[in-house]
Amino acid sequence: MRAKIHPEYVECVVTCACGNTFTTRSTVPKLNIEICGGCHPFFTGKQKLVDTAGRVEKFRQRYGWGEKKEKVKEKKPAKS
Repeated sequence: MRAKIHPEYVECVVTCACGNTFTTRSTVPKLNIEICGGCHPFFTGKQKLVDTAGRVEKFRQRYGWGEKKEKVKEKKPAKS
């Protein structure tokens, strides 16, 4: 291997958007992440919808999810 071509491997402080911080080693001294093991739904067992600009609500209104349907259409008998 050639000398002096590899980046320096230093201690790194990782900060999550939820406020969780931990240290590890990396080539950069500081990392800011959006989601970590402390707030990820897979590890916590809780599902949290992140609604950006009302997109989840808009989707639910468009497709009628989360609303009980009042009328149920009757099926017409099949012609034989």
